[in-house]
Amino acid sequence: MLYFAYGSNLNHFQMKRRCKDSKFLKKINLKNFKLTFRSKYRAADIEHSKNSIVPGGLFEISKSDEKKLDIYEDYPILYKKFYFKYYKKNVMTYTMVKKTPFTFPTERYLNVVKRGYNDCQLDKGYLTKALNLK
Repeated sequence: MLYFAYGSNLNHFQMKRRCKDSKFLKKINLKNFKLTFRSKYRAADIEHSKNSIVPGGLFEISKSDEKKLDIYEDYPILYKKFYFKYYKKNVMTYTMVKKTPFTFPTERYLNVVKRGYNDCQLDKGYLTKALNLK
C-alpha cells in the first residue's frame, strides 16, 4: 500500500522504527492542501487550501505497518484516513478529525519533522510558511 507522510513520519529513522517494512519511494506534492499544526498534541495536519501544496514522502507500507500507524496516529479518534490518487494509484494519508486552531509544535516534535524534511529532501520553505515564520 502507498502511504503519504507529511509530518514526523517523514523522519526515516522514526518511520523505520514504527513500520519495519516501510520503504521510502520518493518525494511528492499533495495539491490543494496546506500544512498546519494543531490539537493538544501540537502535531502536523493538512487541510484543503486551493492553489497550495504539501510536500511529503511517498512510502510503500505493509498491512502490519498500517495497523501500527493506525495505533500511533490514534485512528479513528485523532486522525482519520484520507485517500487520494497519484498516477492512478490509491495513496493513504491521515488528517485530523477535529480542525482546531493552529498551535505551534513543540521544539522536539519540530526537530523530528525538520530531520524528515532533510531525509526526503523537501523544500523547508513550506514548513516555514506553515509555522507562520516570515
